[in-house]
Amino acid sequence: MTDALALQGLTKTFGARRAVDDLSLNVRSGELYALLGPNGAGKTTTLRMVAGLLKPDGGSISVFGADALADPAAAKRLIAWAPDEPMLYDRLTPMEYLEFVAGLWGVDAKTARAKAEELLRWLGLWENRGERCEGFSRGMKQKTALAGALIHDPRLLILDEPLTGLDAGVARQVKDLLQERVRDGATVILTTHILEVAERMADRIGIIQHGRLVAEGTLDDLRARTGEAGATLEDVFLELTAPEGEAA
Repeated sequence: MTDALALQGLTKTFGARRAVDDLSLNVRSGELYALLGPNGAGKTTTLRMVAGLLKPDGGSISVFGADALADPAAAKRLIAWAPDEPMLYDRLTPMEYLEFVAGLWGVDAKTARAKAEELLRWLGLWENRGERCEGFSRGMKQKTALAGALIHDPRLLILDEPLTGLDAGVARQVKDLLQERVRDGATVILTTHILEVAERMADRIGIIQHGRLVAEGTLDDLRARTGEAGATLEDVFLELTAPEGEAA
């Protein structure tokens, strides 16, 4: 089976700083993959390159076999990107926003309307469908942006810190929706600083530091790397990302 995402030798430099350094990793189709790392490790830069928002200095990106650098349009049709800060048109209502985004993806109006209703109901926004987004809370904006990312049924969903600033109830809705998408066959890649979320949800975990992959696998695989059977992901993460010569 073709991997959902394959990165080979991906590199990105900003001035004198190499944000992503010869990064290679594979995300399997139909899994929830957590990309973790300390602040400044290169997570967001990597995902922005996958989403086509940044051009890499070197390396290759394949999305379900499509060369994202040679044919970016083909890759983008398979991807949805949701950044950590919701990007909405404040003067639009959630329904108007979703219909607009669906139109950009070429989804016909009838299908878009039905899909928008399904998503808004699932995320608890149906009663707010006629309100302008400008008056929404952070959680409501985050859910609306997530609905916009899902409106065209992407095969690969990329989420950068999707739970930041959300209360427990909203975070639970988002987690339930992501797990439902994976059960339906989609692939999800997310970054999060909430390691308990990655520990509970992720099929596999990649840990990067200084733009390089330092460990990858299931939680048990990562425990084996550190020799700490039964350790929490937090313990494993701190051990694997500790400065050289120091214990986490």
